[in-house]
Amino acid sequence: MNDIMIKTQEWVTTLLLWFEDTLLSYQTLAQLGIILLAWGISLGTVRLVRFLLPQGFSRFALYQRLRPQLSPLYDLVVWVLLILMVKAVAEQQQVATYAFNIAASLIFAWIVIRLVTGLIESREIARLIRSFAWFLAALNIFGWLSPVIEFLDGLTFSLGQGEVSIFGVLTGILTLLILVWMALFVTNFLEDWLRKVPAVNPSARVLLSKMARIVLIASAFLFAVSSVGIDLTVFAVFGGAIGVGLGFGLQKVVSNFVSGVILLMDRSIKPGDVVEISGTYGRINKLAGRYTSVISRDGREHLIPNEDMVTQTVVNWTFSHRMVRRHLPVGISYKSDVDLAMALMIEAAEEVSRILDDPAPRVLIKGFGDSAIDLELRMWIRDAKNGVSNVASEVYYKIWQKFNAQGVEFPYPQRDIHIVTGPKPDILS
Repeated sequence: MNDIMIKTQEWVTTLLLWFEDTLLSYQTLAQLGIILLAWGISLGTVRLVRFLLPQGFSRFALYQRLRPQLSPLYDLVVWVLLILMVKAVAEQQQVATYAFNIAASLIFAWIVIRLVTGLIESREIARLIRSFAWFLAALNIFGWLSPVIEFLDGLTFSLGQGEVSIFGVLTGILTLLILVWMALFVTNFLEDWLRKVPAVNPSARVLLSKMARIVLIASAFLFAVSSVGIDLTVFAVFGGAIGVGLGFGLQKVVSNFVSGVILLMDRSIKPGDVVEISGTYGRINKLAGRYTSVISRDGREHLIPNEDMVTQTVVNWTFSHRMVRRHLPVGISYKSDVDLAMALMIEAAEEVSRILDDPAPRVLIKGFGDSAIDLELRMWIRDAKNGVSNVASEVYYKIWQKFNAQGVEFPYPQRDIHIVTGPKPDILS
């Protein structure tokens, strides 16, 4: 017990001496004052620049997209740059820079955490990167970062004809994550830019964005692998294995992907089209690499494989234009005025705003049935993506009101029964 107390007192004494010699020295206090002064200068500089240049880079679309994430970092970036400049001057004068190192490490971690919090939506990934940033800052503060890097760089293993270190693998993974994130950000920005270009049709827009995403992600992967020092010829074996896998187990996946590219190139369907396939009627919401998203009128989203969109019959209601003609059969009694009924049907169609005036609605006599005169109202709808059955229901309701008001009768089934009587049977015989 006495030994434990003695070791504790020695540890506390050592800590107090370190605190007094390092943190309470004149050099450290002077550095803390310089750090606070640099903070005030950074705040004043950022506010002065915002006052002199209120618009800044707002005219650039990329800056507008990143402004919510970059705006809180201006004062921190200026602050750490000032500290690094003072630190470089102090090192040339052979002055201790312990406080400068701590401040720079903490501010760098702060910048990373703010940037990650603003750019990454996943809380788990953001929490992981925040922890990693604070861990690196702690290693740098205690002077353990360089020894840890040297230790990890010394742990090597053979891969192909070369050697790869653990530090190289970790650096490659970090580089790959950053490059993939940048590739996704660039493709999202490209999609937004293409959406604003009226000359690019929706199919070409989706095709260009998907090709750009594939090229950028593949380039990021190759660059990250080459930065580790891995010979790319090592992946020749994996390429052969992937080819065998595609031949056996991934036929449907590849077929759907190729079918998706074909759909984008021939522009048979595009986002916003109203289609009908295998009893599914709805609007195309998205063309993905494996499936086509079709949202029906009841809000359900059907994920149809791209192969089915190529091999099966697809009714594209808006392929050439956005107009759709709807046929409404109506039967009237033989006692009713046919001319009046036809006029009322056209009048009912003209009162619905979504029905086009050109081509105008018209009514045809389709035939003479057993109980009714068969009429048919033909009308064009301007926006099929908002539904066609709701328009038909509204027109039917108006026809019902007008027929009842004008005395036009709806038919009901009629049957004429003829009773034929024969000679009475002879009971006595």
